[in-house]
Amino acid sequence: MPEPFRQPTLSIVSPVYGCAGCLEELVERSKRAFAASEHLEILLVDDGSPDDAWQRIDELARLHPEVRGLRLSRNFGQHAAIYAGLEHARGAHVVVMDCDLQDQPEEIPALLARARAGTDVIHAQRSARRDGIGKRLSSWCFYRVLAWLTGVPQDHRVANFGVYSRRVVELLLSMPESDRCFPLMVRWTGLPSESVPVAHAARGHGRSAYSLRKAARLALGVALSHSDKPLRLVVKAGMAVSLFAFGVVLAAVYFWASGRTGVAGYTSIIASIWLLCGILMFCVGVVGMYVGQVFKDGKRRPAFVVERELNPPQPGDA
Repeated sequence: MPEPFRQPTLSIVSPVYGCAGCLEELVERSKRAFAASEHLEILLVDDGSPDDAWQRIDELARLHPEVRGLRLSRNFGQHAAIYAGLEHARGAHVVVMDCDLQDQPEEIPALLARARAGTDVIHAQRSARRDGIGKRLSSWCFYRVLAWLTGVPQDHRVANFGVYSRRVVELLLSMPESDRCFPLMVRWTGLPSESVPVAHAARGHGRSAYSLRKAARLALGVALSHSDKPLRLVVKAGMAVSLFAFGVVLAAVYFWASGRTGVAGYTSIIASIWLLCGILMFCVGVVGMYVGQVFKDGKRRPAFVVERELNPPQPGDA
């Protein structure tokens, strides 16, 4: 077996979930994309995949010294798996890509060339997405809401796929948040970035792991971790209700002064009480979610646990 590369110039990080059948093709196409022009390492992160992904990663690590395997102790989520790969990556530039081959390895050299021209972040912009209409619509809605919450423009054609400099990787690893959204945190750094159009392939293996429930949970976590706009909306709602109540009081005083006071209706009183109680419960719930987020971050638990590692760096490796 050939000696492993000791000083990789490029690291490819790919979270693996439910796509064991495409891993061999991913490795082969990634190696062919560079031939001998790069000292390459490919980090395949098994995020508690329900299929035999870890067995395939083990086989590939035995056949290809460039392949390094990381097995998380359970399913921590795609973004936690990405961070696990970033933590173990050693290349001067790091590629993040999905393992389902919709992100095509043949596009990486062009992205890397732009990155080495001096740009810290090169986003792969999918010029024509090959997903179903439901996936495209949900993605568009998610990024529109995300842009509104954070005040940062978002492009639904840009996801995780891209090339990131070592400076970006170190900054991302220094962020201690428990709920992580990789593309949003990359944009938060504010470092120079470019978007390069790439071809997007149809999904050849498995299906998306993001159900509606998982997507909603991710959106809620992102909203709580990266935006205080819901809290400000609660304040505005409270002010609006207070102004409305003040107007009702002024109207009641006016009718009393003009001698047109009538008998108060039971239905209107009950409806007003239920409305105000509902608004109060909603506001307390929003504040409670933020308190829960602070509690979760305050525990300082790791975002992931690596159970096993294949082809780890040897002592003395750079």
